Amino acid sequence: MTEHDTSPDTTLLSDDLLSRIRERAAGYDRDNRFFTEDFAELADEGYLRALVPTEFGGLGLSLQQTARLQARLAAAAPATALAVNMHLVWTGIAKALRDRGDDSLEFVLREAGQGEVFAFGLSEAGNDLVLFGSTTEARPESDGSYRFHGRKIFTSLSPAWTRLGTMGLDSTSDDAPKIVYGFIERTGGGFEIREDWDTLGMRATQSNTTVLEGARASADRVVRRLDPGPNPDPLVFAIFANFEILLAAVYTGIGSRALDLAVEAAHRRTSLKNDGRSYANDPDIRWRVAEAAIEQDALLPQLDALAGDVDTLADHGRLWFPKLVGLKVRATETARRVVDQAIRVSGGSTFFAGNELGRLYRDVLAGIFHPSDAESAHNTVANAWLGPVED
Repeated sequence: MTEHDTSPDTTLLSDDLLSRIRERAAGYDRDNRFFTEDFAELADEGYLRALVPTEFGGLGLSLQQTARLQARLAAAAPATALAVNMHLVWTGIAKALRDRGDDSLEFVLREAGQGEVFAFGLSEAGNDLVLFGSTTEARPESDGSYRFHGRKIFTSLSPAWTRLGTMGLDSTSDDAPKIVYGFIERTGGGFEIREDWDTLGMRATQSNTTVLEGARASADRVVRRLDPGPNPDPLVFAIFANFEILLAAVYTGIGSRALDLAVEAAHRRTSLKNDGRSYANDPDIRWRVAEAAIEQDALLPQLDALAGDVDTLADHGRLWFPKLVGLKVRATETARRVVDQAIRVSGGSTFFAGNELGRLYRDVLAGIFHPSDAESAHNTVANAWLGPVED
């Protein structure tokens, strides 16, 4: 497979593997349990090393290839794909920086190639500044290390991570304030994982709250000290690009699976009103399936194009961030509409616990909450096209 080959890699995510993953998804959801077996199988296949260059023991795949794979995985088990996403995002960030001549996160690629698992510990309750501010304290030590004190939410892979990428605000150094990005190790302690993930959907991610109580990032794992607010640093771009694109891939996969289930239901269900013929002949049902297919069909080309632009170092200038947040919003909102149409096509059976479309209906709602949310995305796009609001 070449570096930018977009063909799906069915050897990495074989039909047999995806079948096992799909079969386990309902049980993980019902029991509110981490996807332990899925995670082990994916790790054994080398899936967590997808974006790691071959020289570090990885598979050397592009972001475009990996996004396609994530859509395929999400069609089998959305929560599994979403949680794995967070590890892939960090390796994708490190790769994007390295592709642009910045080796500051090369250790992420090297350690991921050796089997370390990276989690995303940036989100904070009530922090609508996202990357541009933090409620977590980053306290500097004399040796250049930092200790983090604060509360991080939605920490996917809580049972499995060995490295946590996090950030906090240094308000005490001479050049303060600075947003500090660093990586802590699970064996280093200084944190508490609260098993509080009992949610409507995406339950298998086990994205528990992480309370940082002095967790230490050594000096060589402190990767940035940035001014608060919007920042042109390549790390900010790399985070946005990989997070938004791989997130969009997951929801593209959810929409794809929902459409398949709608088609199956239309052929399976029969209508007494229409002499026992299948609902695939009913004009209203046909319209709903067609509407879902038209919307869903637009996602994969956009995903391919934008991920390919990251791989090839395309220059979109001021439009990069609008393109990234736009893709995320389109993918998550489209997936919600496609799932809704699929449920209307499939009928009342989807209202029963354990029905796959019912689970997709709950899982797809999580797309509302991932950054960038619709309000933030529209603000980003408006600023790019209209300029900032005048004082």
